[in-house]
Amino acid sequence: MPILSDASATPDRTIPSLAGLPRVVPPHRVPPERELPLAAYLRSIRDNALEGFPRRAFEEPVTRRGLLGRSSFVLNDPEAIRRVLVENQANYARTTGTTRILRPILGDGLLISEGSAWRHQRRTLAPAFTPRAIDGLVPHIAAAVTAGMERIATEAAAGPVDLFTSFYRLALEIAGRAMFSVGMDEHGTELRQFIAEYAERMGRPHLLDIVIPPGWPVPLDWARGRFRRRWIPFLDRIIAARREAERTEAHSGDLLDLLAAARNPDTGAAFTADELRDQVATMILAGHETTAGTLFWAAYLLALAPEMQERVAAEAQAADLTDPTGCQSDGRLPLTRAVIDETLRLYPAAFVVVRRALGPDTVAGHAVKASDIVMVSPWVLHRHRMLWPDPDAFDPGRFLPGASAPRRFAYLPFGAGPRVCIGAQFALSEAVMSLACVLKRFRLVLDEQEPVLPQAVVTTQPDRPARFRLIPREPVSP
Repeated sequence: MPILSDASATPDRTIPSLAGLPRVVPPHRVPPERELPLAAYLRSIRDNALEGFPRRAFEEPVTRRGLLGRSSFVLNDPEAIRRVLVENQANYARTTGTTRILRPILGDGLLISEGSAWRHQRRTLAPAFTPRAIDGLVPHIAAAVTAGMERIATEAAAGPVDLFTSFYRLALEIAGRAMFSVGMDEHGTELRQFIAEYAERMGRPHLLDIVIPPGWPVPLDWARGRFRRRWIPFLDRIIAARREAERTEAHSGDLLDLLAAARNPDTGAAFTADELRDQVATMILAGHETTAGTLFWAAYLLALAPEMQERVAAEAQAADLTDPTGCQSDGRLPLTRAVIDETLRLYPAAFVVVRRALGPDTVAGHAVKASDIVMVSPWVLHRHRMLWPDPDAFDPGRFLPGASAPRRFAYLPFGAGPRVCIGAQFALSEAVMSLACVLKRFRLVLDEQEPVLPQAVVTTQPDRPARFRLIPREPVSP
């Protein structure tokens, strides 16, 4: 497909505090003019789901196509999205393919569970993710970021840096310290190998994952089962090592402590050992990969917009990042936070929410039948021509204090309704803090001319490694 890139046109809208900065449109593939043929569409689901949305999906409130004997809808009407994710969410369940792919690595944790099991987990976990609880985890985030900056500085001194890999390791270190109070030096390499193996071989959706009914095995299920038989003992070893370390080391309120102490407020029930392990897997995997992607895309956007980058760096240099508690929510870093919010608009980690209708419904005037597929794609929604002015442009001013708030259910980086991401506050805290620390210390310059394009299979990631030159900044005198 052709690629668009425009950094010179006149902006349709500016925010006064950012007036005068050049308009920047990151490179992106032009959507196909028409729906892909079925075979090509199914290949896009496996290889890069973003290529499966035609132009009209970005222009019309609801689009429909036939899919293997049923209908598939893409919703971009906020009221239709409210209907599916909030008002009648009980009528819409995860698809067989989603569950089949994610359960071997996430178990029956919060992301996968349904019905009463999900309600029990959500109620039990909620106190561990309040703003006050997240503030208690910030010292662990800060320790990981400090250590990560030293590693990145060492890499930068040797030449151009693959920032996605660097941010991946940083996000994994943050997840490990927040969960276990300790770094991932001992287990990080093996954990990365597990994740890479699953993502490459077993985490990509295939046709049989979609069409075979639940309970019927498909060929990849055997490989996924073998993976899980190695994966569970590995997770148990990490948890056991953390428990053993409690006897000799001090641990200050990490996430494992919060999960172990959590009780369902209705029943008083705690998590079983298996449930606790599944929550650990969900929090580490769902958290670190999405954060790594967000940090990479923020760095890429700021490298394309050097004037904006300097504004963010000046904000970071003026802030006291040695006291990081609440730094992303107490007004110290409003532009950094706006950059993260705009990054999540242009490159939402969770690029699509897919649901299967359990019974008939009417959504935005469209008849939805049982077994029809309903999709809410933040990738499409956040670039929709009806909902956003100049939707393809990088404009953090949309999210600065004083700007008009996005329309309800038009901006969903963490989902919506009862199943909104419980870790959103944690994710924002680590992303804002990490980006501020990087820009306070380095100026980011792309070391190559080839555009980096988004590729979405499980999350939205760069289609190839991109190398950056990290130029040290002069320290700012107090």
